[in-house]
Amino acid sequence: MERRIKELIDFTETKLGLDNYYLESHKLYRHVNIFNEAIYTLSMEWFPDHVTELEDDNTNPEGTAVIDIDVNSRKLESVIFVGGTSYANGITCCEFDRNDIIKWIEQETELTYEKQFQLHKEEEREFQFKECIDGVAVSSSGSIEIRFDQEGKLTKFSVHGQFPPKEIVKEETYTLSLEMVDQVAKNQLQLIEFPSYEKKLLFPVYVMEEIYIANDQTSIIPYEFIADVRSYLEVGETINWDEPINKPFERIEIDWTEDVIAEQAFSSEPSPDSFPILKEEQEECLVAVKDFLRQEYPNDSGNWNLKTLHREKGYIHAILRANIQDDRVFQRKLSIIIDAHSLQVLNYIDNQLMLKIFDQFEATDEVTVTKEEAYEKLKELFELTPYYVYDFDQKQYVLCGKLDCPYGVNASSGEVIDIR
Repeated sequence: MERRIKELIDFTETKLGLDNYYLESHKLYRHVNIFNEAIYTLSMEWFPDHVTELEDDNTNPEGTAVIDIDVNSRKLESVIFVGGTSYANGITCCEFDRNDIIKWIEQETELTYEKQFQLHKEEEREFQFKECIDGVAVSSSGSIEIRFDQEGKLTKFSVHGQFPPKEIVKEETYTLSLEMVDQVAKNQLQLIEFPSYEKKLLFPVYVMEEIYIANDQTSIIPYEFIADVRSYLEVGETINWDEPINKPFERIEIDWTEDVIAEQAFSSEPSPDSFPILKEEQEECLVAVKDFLRQEYPNDSGNWNLKTLHREKGYIHAILRANIQDDRVFQRKLSIIIDAHSLQVLNYIDNQLMLKIFDQFEATDEVTVTKEEAYEKLKELFELTPYYVYDFDQKQYVLCGKLDCPYGVNASSGEVIDIR
């Protein structure tokens, strides 16, 4: 075993008091965070000493400790004791005092309570925290969860998110109000067909399409661009062709596994996923996507728009949307996977099969409510909440207002309905 890996395993064993455990397996992983940095994780499975063989279904036995730890900072990312059963004798909390638990989290994560994380939910022996910046919510939000058994033994601890330092936060005083964004709110009200899975019906409903408005009102960020923690290269090009390619497309199975070695991890080697997509690569990806469409969707010239390109798991992913969409909640989408070296399409995912479910649904009454009437019914229910959002262009967290509404208007009856 590589020396530095052995040291990290020994460190974990001591920290969590795994005297009654043996190391069953370990593996290195890496991912790219929102700041385009490669984060290396050592993932371990520790079995209780009394477990000598795996279950028939290859599931981890009760009491197994599944632990992820950051290779370079040595901070715990995730600790899960299977079945909520722990045989460890390390981290305990007998009194379940919230303040003591918060102090331990601050010490373990080097984060400050109410500055970078705040309490979200508290239940018996379980605490959930959400990421924040000086008490203001963050999107996409990070989280911290900690759980104990009746004896006070730690059974779960996880940290997900970015929790940015002050240096990359653009501090502002929040000034937005609903009155200031009235016209934007009107524009965001959309008429869609809302499904009732129980009744197999489609109801026409006016709903608010969630967006984030910069505090200085200079930009609007759609929800889809912050729902994920990666940078996207925006393309926005409709793909046209004159002739199809009369040759069937052959899918190549994707291997998502990646072999990471200790030298890469301990030197914090940049991940290929952090490299920008160069202009030449973008052009070749466009050609590859077009050729794929000419093969697999030969009659769809002009029907697809290449929205974005991004790197993930060693591949380049192209996201396409249909130019003509229906009014349903879920929209037609193609995800095309491209080899990062040959820049040839390997495989794809089409959500059409999922959308076909709604072909069995019956549309209800005609629309009798106008958008203006729906707006008047909903305007007092609109929500504009301060959020910090990471701006990939500025490379900073900027203050925004999240414009949303948990209610909609049935466009047939005029009834205001809860859509949460």
